[in-house]
Amino acid sequence: GLGDVYKRQELLSRAPRADKFNHNLANAMDANLPLTAASQAAFPWLSLIVLLPAAMALLMPLLPGDDSQQSPLPRNLAIGVLFVDLVLMLVAFSQHFDPSDSSLQLVERVSWVPSIGLEWSLGADGLSAPLVVLSGLVTLLSVAASWNVQHKTKLYFGLLLVQASAQGLVFLSQDFLLFFLAWELELVPVYLLIAIWGGSNRQYAATKFILYTAVASLLILISGLALALSGDTFTLNLTELAARSPGGTFGLLCYLGFLIGFGVKLPMFPLHTWLPDAHGEANAPVSMLLAGVLLKMGGYALLRFNVQMLPDAHLVLAPALIVLGIVNIIYGALNAFAQDNVKRRIACSSVSHMGFVLLGIGAVDALSLSGAMLQMISHGLIAAAMFFVTGCFYERTKTLSIPNMGGLAKVLPITFAFFLASSLASLALPGMSGFISEITIFLGITSQENFTTLFRVTAVAIAAIGLVLTPMYLLSMCRRVFFGPRIPALAFIDDMRPRELLIGLTLMVPTLVIGIWPRIAMDFYEAATDALASDLGTHSLVALTTLLPAG
Repeated sequence: GLGDVYKRQELLSRAPRADKFNHNLANAMDANLPLTAASQAAFPWLSLIVLLPAAMALLMPLLPGDDSQQSPLPRNLAIGVLFVDLVLMLVAFSQHFDPSDSSLQLVERVSWVPSIGLEWSLGADGLSAPLVVLSGLVTLLSVAASWNVQHKTKLYFGLLLVQASAQGLVFLSQDFLLFFLAWELELVPVYLLIAIWGGSNRQYAATKFILYTAVASLLILISGLALALSGDTFTLNLTELAARSPGGTFGLLCYLGFLIGFGVKLPMFPLHTWLPDAHGEANAPVSMLLAGVLLKMGGYALLRFNVQMLPDAHLVLAPALIVLGIVNIIYGALNAFAQDNVKRRIACSSVSHMGFVLLGIGAVDALSLSGAMLQMISHGLIAAAMFFVTGCFYERTKTLSIPNMGGLAKVLPITFAFFLASSLASLALPGMSGFISEITIFLGITSQENFTTLFRVTAVAIAAIGLVLTPMYLLSMCRRVFFGPRIPALAFIDDMRPRELLIGLTLMVPTLVIGIWPRIAMDFYEAATDALASDLGTHSLVALTTLLPAG
C-alpha cells in the first residue's frame, strides 16, 4: 500500500547516500534505479501508450498530397493510431493492472539525463489509470468529430496526436521534471488549435490561454524544484518527494504555489476567466479535449502533488478548498445565466461542476476523494458529449447564439435527444453518473467529523444551491434552442449522421452505465483514494473550532 511505500522510502533516506547535489547527483540517481527493478514492467506498456501518437505525428508531413487536395489520409491515420492506442490502454489496464493494489504498477524507470536528475519514469495507479483511459477515449472521439476539418489537415491531426501523447505523459509521469515537460508540451497544440482553427476572436482567446497557463507553470516549477532541493539529497522522483511530506511554512508555500498553478487548469475561481473565451472560440473537437481532458489534469495534479506530497499543508488549507469549491459552484452557475452563446454557457457550467472536485478534495475523506475522482470521470464524458452535440448543430446552423436559434427539435430530433440527455446528466439526474459523483461528495463532507457540524451543514447547504441553479440554466437553454419560435432559415437542415450518432452513443452509454452501476468505475481507483485518505488520517486535521463555533 501507499503507507508501505512511505516506510520503505524513509528507510532508504537513512541509508548513506551523497549529500551534495553538485558532487554526486548521478550516483544518487543510479543508486535509486534498482529500487524499482522488482516492480519494473516486463513490457513497456506505458511508454508505448505515450510515445505511439507522437511518433506517428512525425509521419504526417510525409503523407502524399498537400492541404489544398483535402486528403482523408491525415484524418484516417490519426483515427487508426488513436484507436490502437486506446486498445493498448484497455489491454494494459485490464490484463496487467491490479485495481486492488494502491501502489504504483507497470513501472518503467530509466536514467535519461543524469546530470540534471531527469529520468524517464512512468507508473500507473488508481489515480492515473482511469484518467489515462478517459483521455484516450475523448481524444479518439475528438479526432472522429473533426471529420469536416479541411484546412491544414496534416498540421491539425498531427497536433492532436502530439496532444494525445502529452496528456498521457502528464498522467503517467513519476519524475517531476518529466511531468513538467509534458505539462508544458500539451499547451502548444492547444494554443495552435485555437489560434488557427478557432472562431473570429481566436487570437485573443489563444493568447489569453497561453498567458494564464504560462504564469501558472512558473509557480509549478518553482514549487516542484523547492521540494526537490528540500531534503538531504536532490531527487525529482515523485514517490521520494511524497515520502518527505514537508510541513510548516515551507510546506504551505509549496502548497499554495501548486494550488494556484494547477488551479488555473482546473479552473478555480478567480483563475478561470480564460476558459469561456477558449471554449467560445475553439472548434467543437478542441472544446471536447479542453473540457474532457485538460481540466482533469488540474484535478489530478492537486491529488498527486497537493494531497499526496503535502498532507500537512493540505489538512491546514482543506477548509479553504471547500470554500473555493463552493464559490466555483455558485459563481459558475450564476455566470452561466448571463451567457447567450451555447458553448460559453457550457464552459461556465464546467467551472461550476469542477467546483465539486475541489469540494471532494477539501473534505479529506475517503468517500469524498472517491467522489472527486468519479466527478472528473463523469464530467469528462458529459462535457465532451455536450460540446460534441453543440458542434453538430453548429455545423448545420452556423451560429451558437441562443437568441438566433429556435424550433430545432422538429428538424433535429436526434440531436435534441442527445443534447437533452447530456444536459440531464450534467444536472445530476438520478441514474446518470453526475448524480452518483455529486451525492458521494456531499456524503463525504457530512461524514467528516473533524469539521464542526455548523461548517458541514453550511457547506452542504450552500453547495446544494448549485444543484438548483444547474437545471435552470441548462433546461432554459434547451427550451430556447430547440423549442420557441422557429427560425425560417433553419427549417431545412439534416439531422445527425450515423458517424455522429456513434460518437454520441460512445460518450453517453458510459455515463448511463456508471450512473446505474458506479462500481464499474469506482473499483478502478478506490484502493488508491482509500490509501490517500488513510495517509491523511495519520496527520492531525486542524480543528475548526478555533475558527467556527461548535455545532
